[in-house]
Amino acid sequence: MLQIGGQSARRDRRDFLKVGSLALGGAALPEMVARHLHAAEVAPPISDKSVVFVFMHGGPSQIETFDPKMTAPPGVCSANGEVATNIPGVTYGYAFPRLAALADKTAIVRSFTTGDGNHNIKPVVDKATYGANLGSLYARVAGANRPDSGMPTNVALYPRAVDDSTMPAIKQFGEFESTGTLGSAYAPFAPSGGSDLRENMKLELPVDRLDDRRRLLAGLDRIQRTIDAGGKMEGVDNLRRQAFDALLGGVAEAFDLSQESPDTIARYDTAPLVRPEAIDKKWNNHERYADNAKSIGKLMLLARRLCERGAGFVTVTTNFVWDMHADQNNAGVVEGMRYMGLPFDHAVSAFIEDVHQRGLDEKILLVCCGEMGRTPKINARGGRDHWGGLAPLLLSGGGLRMGQVIGQSTRDASQPLTEPIRIPNLVSTILHTLMDVGQVRLIPGLPADVIKAATNATPIPGLT
Repeated sequence: MLQIGGQSARRDRRDFLKVGSLALGGAALPEMVARHLHAAEVAPPISDKSVVFVFMHGGPSQIETFDPKMTAPPGVCSANGEVATNIPGVTYGYAFPRLAALADKTAIVRSFTTGDGNHNIKPVVDKATYGANLGSLYARVAGANRPDSGMPTNVALYPRAVDDSTMPAIKQFGEFESTGTLGSAYAPFAPSGGSDLRENMKLELPVDRLDDRRRLLAGLDRIQRTIDAGGKMEGVDNLRRQAFDALLGGVAEAFDLSQESPDTIARYDTAPLVRPEAIDKKWNNHERYADNAKSIGKLMLLARRLCERGAGFVTVTTNFVWDMHADQNNAGVVEGMRYMGLPFDHAVSAFIEDVHQRGLDEKILLVCCGEMGRTPKINARGGRDHWGGLAPLLLSGGGLRMGQVIGQSTRDASQPLTEPIRIPNLVSTILHTLMDVGQVRLIPGLPADVIKAATNATPIPGLT
């Protein structure tokens, strides 16, 4: 974590700007400068849009979220009831009243299937993305950093990106930094993501001395020597000034939530909704539940800031809190939706409202789903188990057609009743939103995996 700030007692005033790596977006500074030099020559065939992918890790229930099935028998229908949306005849699970009031600004897919009930990080990293983070496919076309600002085009946000007190990211189910065949330069930039360079990339300067370039450059010299000694990055002797300019420009500012007004921060804040003392400690996952409640709103606010400033793909991970088995690790669906559903409803609805009020709803596409859904029947303990036959999917914005429900599920919400929407359809939708796929085909030397990911399936029907 690269820190700019002072050691004074005023840390509660957010004197630190925290940026997770000098190699912004996973790309070394030489590439960033090269893109500055050549940006005017060849503009990549990308749109002016961004994607925020909220990964509901653990596998949310399709029934307690967006397909409550209240006419199904007890034990199948939503355990916490339903709430009417502002679309006649459409209801959501009871924990989502704010999202229900914004249904005209969303598209819900009720025929989405992820294909299996395994814990991993699909669709963000999947065989349909050829083992690369979806954002890495985009970054391979757009470049790892914006040439005009150095802003990473591909970012992964864990809870620690906004709160250092949260638990480390869960990595045993997959690496969000995976790039498949594309190369590590296109890995997502993960502030506080736990990279092995984190402890070697600390630079602390008093805020009132940020104009002292000599001290900053001397600090960068120290960082450079550490990196070179470890063989982690090519030398950056001639690029220290570029690093300085990037850090003092939009990149550092974009990651600093203290730049937002107190009213905006309060608008997104989910911490008051679920207090740690209200979470039953019998669940081994109780600390992650608390982490999720205090971080998800700020993560959504940070995602909006990054998209405003040029990030093209932002992954927000909820760090494995949706696995509602009612076993020793996880709460059941009624209790779990109190812990996770309420903060999700608040954070995502705040994001949608804010994006619309800022006139960004045509520019930012929000996608929310997990790696699977849950069993149609509630188990004896009050939980739902793994299920790959059907999963919830929400989209909002991006210039797509909103205010609709796409597809139908069977009476017990176990399978698609209409034509299934699969992960390749979602991947295609996202990539077609972010780039001109026809022109991307013409880029010389572009790995075939990028083209195949965009064209192996059609985008989700009805959205355009």
